[in-house]
Amino acid sequence: MATYQPPHRHRPRPSSRTNFASCIVATVFLVFVVIVVLIVFFTVFRPKDPEISVASVQLPSFSVSNSSVSFTFSQYASVRNPNRAVFTHYDSSLQLLYSGNQVGFMFIPAGKIAASRTQYMAATFAVQSFPLAARLSPTAASSAAEVQPVTGPVVTGGGIGYGGSVPGGGGAGYRVGPTLEIESRLVMKGRVRVLHFFTHHARTSADCRVTIAVTDGSVLGFHC
Repeated sequence: MATYQPPHRHRPRPSSRTNFASCIVATVFLVFVVIVVLIVFFTVFRPKDPEISVASVQLPSFSVSNSSVSFTFSQYASVRNPNRAVFTHYDSSLQLLYSGNQVGFMFIPAGKIAASRTQYMAATFAVQSFPLAARLSPTAASSAAEVQPVTGPVVTGGGIGYGGSVPGGGGAGYRVGPTLEIESRLVMKGRVRVLHFFTHHARTSADCRVTIAVTDGSVLGFHC
């Protein structure tokens, strides 16, 4: 007895158009995912440079002799890390300039600032004697040469302070004598590593002009 065998059916091979369409769909999906990741990265995890705010400037000691000046410089600042990742800082420094020349320098130790946190820093160092600029008048130079070492006041928040005592407790407008202006330059360098993959090299600085009374070393004010 003969056995019936159904005819063999060949499965149709996928056409090249179907393969091409699948590739297009996969490519569009990958592009969409990349775009979403970039949007999230640049809106939520976008790395930013830290923010420096100088809170106060002090001259604990000040001395003028033979038209040269020396003092101790103190600066208090806060550094805010606005990122959602740790900011690692290194190779940072505080520099003092007078008439375009460096008169003081201090390295800031390396460290880390946690995400969305603020770290307060205090830097104090002695500035060696340096000559006052020739633009001081002879009267100013002679009066400055008679000054003895004193303790200078502090100015906070970038305000203006005046020495002296007058009725009513105010001294504004009663200060006379020459002044000198120095520039403090706080530079912070470091990096922020986002999602353990993206690395952003950050650099920020705060330049402040500090006005000092030559007669007694009072900090009249500073502007950053």
